[in-house]
Amino acid sequence: MIRLLLVDDQSLICQGLQAVLSQEPDLQVVGSAENGQVALDLVATLQPDVVLMDIRMPVMTGIEATRLIGEQFPSTKVLVLSTFDDDRDIAQSMRAGAKGYLLKDMPAPELAEAIRLVHRGYSQMAPGLMERLLTKVPDSDDVEEQPAPEELAQLPPRERDVLRLIGQGATNREIATQLHLAEGTVKTYVTHLLNRLSLKNRSQLAIYATSIASSLNN
Repeated sequence: MIRLLLVDDQSLICQGLQAVLSQEPDLQVVGSAENGQVALDLVATLQPDVVLMDIRMPVMTGIEATRLIGEQFPSTKVLVLSTFDDDRDIAQSMRAGAKGYLLKDMPAPELAEAIRLVHRGYSQMAPGLMERLLTKVPDSDDVEEQPAPEELAQLPPRERDVLRLIGQGATNREIATQLHLAEGTVKTYVTHLLNRLSLKNRSQLAIYATSIASSLNN
């Protein structure tokens, strides 16, 4: 059973989500919150597996709550569910540690499946959002938060190859095929890259790799 916490400042949204998701035999809604601060408090007491997080809320935004949940309760995964497909909201959510970004107009069966995949450790993005985000030139905030160029220069050649292919959208299996590696070895390289570059998930790796693509190809 996957335990869910719903976070949205519109009570009707939470009620609707609970009614829909409670029909799934493996999903259990254990609570709801009207802002990020209440969500943080409820995560501490309810210990949900997945939090469905709205972004624009009073008191504490979903982005800030996502960051704090990741720091304080790393076993709880946050999946953003928003009305807005704003590029900045998406980028900030992923930097804060969200495991995915979905839109509220998605079909209920697809939302339920996305929750299951996030619970299993996969990232989930609404159709077209990742592709659009990867084509954007990072703003000044993004640039300031990127690792220093010397850190990139210190990456072993094989890790640079893996990072470059992640930026091109390749899966672990595709990377393994291109570099003649075992898929498990690729996963190890991805973990090393996350640690070296102080990033939280594969989506952040992809965004970073795209922003420095010219350096990786040199």
